[in-house]
Amino acid sequence: MNILLTNDDGFDAVGIVKLYEELSLEHKVFLVAPKSNCSGMSSAISLRKEIKVEAIDTNIYAVSGTPADCSYLGLLSIISEPIDMIVSGINLGANLGEDIFYSGTIGAAIAGRRLNHVPIAFSIRSFEPKNLNFFSQEAAIIINQATSLPEDKNLLVNVNFPDLDISNIKGKKITKVGKRGIPDTPDLIRKEDASCFYSFGPSGTLLSNQMNTDIQAVDEGYISISILDYNLTAAQSSWQDFEDIFINE
Repeated sequence: MNILLTNDDGFDAVGIVKLYEELSLEHKVFLVAPKSNCSGMSSAISLRKEIKVEAIDTNIYAVSGTPADCSYLGLLSIISEPIDMIVSGINLGANLGEDIFYSGTIGAAIAGRRLNHVPIAFSIRSFEPKNLNFFSQEAAIIINQATSLPEDKNLLVNVNFPDLDISNIKGKKITKVGKRGIPDTPDLIRKEDASCFYSFGPSGTLLSNQMNTDIQAVDEGYISISILDYNLTAAQSSWQDFEDIFINE
């Protein structure tokens, strides 16, 4: 299988390097990833801006643009061979709950929804993971399993690993996306004349009375597998309600 491997941490981040090594044992892998960290970029593209693509090694490219730029350049320009699946990660830091809306890791994978196999985003709940070799192997297994998913051009698989020893991993769970409270207040770093400089911190905490969420699964020592549906139109069964509001005055 031809895999386009990308991320938002950068082409030389340890997570993507380990996953590239593991996937290359069985697949043909093209690594196209940002030159530097692009966390929080979601699926933004560098519209009408110059993007530099640097060939680092055979089938390895560093891109001056966003994670989504990497995916589209890989699919439409840099790589001449057809791509079967986009894989993004392994991201250092989890992408749980409503993180999915701004995650560059997931934003890079979205471009793969029209390919032969459903795209997959991988993250681990640590910025200094202890067991990347093991989780890279687990990611390779999940990728092979995902090729059996029914064809659906709107699905994306979001996987989050707990950073635990192998003996403490309880297994895998299919999960729903957890709903968080309001994000933490942005940190005021400094003031200069009439300007203020801020930094964003973590997302809000998991709201109460939720079951089977990705956040809970990782907290409890499970590998979380969430199936995201990017069919953004509301279910047609609800259209009559909408027509009564907007059309049938």
